[in-house]
Amino acid sequence: MSAEHPRPTPEGPGLPAGIRLCGIGDEAGASLDEQITALTTLGWDAIELRTVDGTAVADLDEAAFERVAERLAAARLEVVCVDSRIANWARPITAPFAQDLHELDVLAERCARLGTDRVRVMSYPNDGLPGDRWRAEALARLAELTARAEAAGLVLLHENCAGWAGTRADRMLDLLAHVDSPALRLLFDVGNGVAYGYRAYELLPRLAPYIAHVHIKDAVGTPEDTRYTLPGHGDCRVPEALRHLLDHGYTGVWSIEPHINVRPHDFLARSGDDVLGAFVDYGRELERLIGGLGGLGGLGGPAGPDKARGAGTASEVCS
Repeated sequence: MSAEHPRPTPEGPGLPAGIRLCGIGDEAGASLDEQITALTTLGWDAIELRTVDGTAVADLDEAAFERVAERLAAARLEVVCVDSRIANWARPITAPFAQDLHELDVLAERCARLGTDRVRVMSYPNDGLPGDRWRAEALARLAELTARAEAAGLVLLHENCAGWAGTRADRMLDLLAHVDSPALRLLFDVGNGVAYGYRAYELLPRLAPYIAHVHIKDAVGTPEDTRYTLPGHGDCRVPEALRHLLDHGYTGVWSIEPHINVRPHDFLARSGDDVLGAFVDYGRELERLIGGLGGLGGLGGPAGPDKARGAGTASEVCS
């Protein structure tokens, strides 16, 4: 990190104890330059990697990957998680399992080089299977993936997004119980509920003990018309959800995923100064929101106001 962007303390000024802020880099821009600039402008010392120049981390050629690793180390940005495509919205339960096993094998080596042990996964959208077969196959695949991850020293983070266990607390708990491994934990995205027709914060009382990573997103609307907003300006009760996590002992990363200018599921990937600036503004808004958490109650508080400033639209929420 350059002299004009001094490295902050791990928890940063004004943050709750044990909390770090970061963001999914490609939401600020496709290029690594844009991603590094956005995070260092915010004064944050961590990044969540999904793609660089539109290419997933596992698909970068060796030379390109080495350049990414070297640049991030030089910028003193710690990679806290790699967002894989394993079991995601583009890989239904009938897709070849071999592609997920291969991606995990590649990421096992690359995560070691990047200094992270966290890999985001989902749990396979259905593709015409009866419900019992969908469950059985999804659980079997995730059990094998988790066993491989554990052997490689990785932790898989299942996101409340696409797949068999994507939207229901009971299924996420079923998944965790079936796999029964410390190498599988939950990634909780505060804003994924609007596009899927559920209230994400209502899952927290049952899921909080198992959450190891958090995405910050906010939105208003319906599954047919989802509009993304700044954090705390939508209907996802972001402040109340974060307060609940803190009250139940959460420590770790809160990672911004604005979805305002970049949504891979919708093939939306803007870049440029305006996109980078919007990412920084989103981070600053989160910092302001965190500053007001002390006065909040738990999940019983009033829903946040609908202030759709800075909103975007999409048919899906997670990528």
